[in-house]
Amino acid sequence: MMDAIRSFLTRLGELTATPAAFGVLIAYFCLWLIFDRASLDWHAVATCATLAMTLFIKRAEHRDTQAIQAKLDELLRAHGEAKTELAQIDREEPEEIEEHRKKMEREDRRMS
Repeated sequence: MMDAIRSFLTRLGELTATPAAFGVLIAYFCLWLIFDRASLDWHAVATCATLAMTLFIKRAEHRDTQAIQAKLDELLRAHGEAKTELAQIDREEPEEIEEHRKKMEREDRRMS
C-alpha cells in the first residue's frame, strides 16, 4: 500500500512539471470564469496566480534536475571505474535513493 502511495506521489510530482499541468490550470480558470464569475475576486485571482507560479517553479526545478542528471550520467559513462548502476538510480523512488546513499556512507566509513 505504501509503495503504491509513494509511486503515485512521485508520478504526480512529475506530471506537475509537464506543459499539460499548465493546460489544466488554464482550463480550471476558464471554467471558473464561465460557471462562477461572481466569486472570481482578487483573492481568487491571487490563488490562480499562486498555482501558476508554483507550476513555473516546479517546471524550472525539473529542467535543472534533468540537466544535472544528464551531466552526471555522462560523467559516469566517461569514468571507467564508476558503478554503472548509478546511472539509472534516478528512476527509483526517493526513499530507495536515500537508502542507497546511507548504504554508501556506511561503506565509506567502514573503508576509512
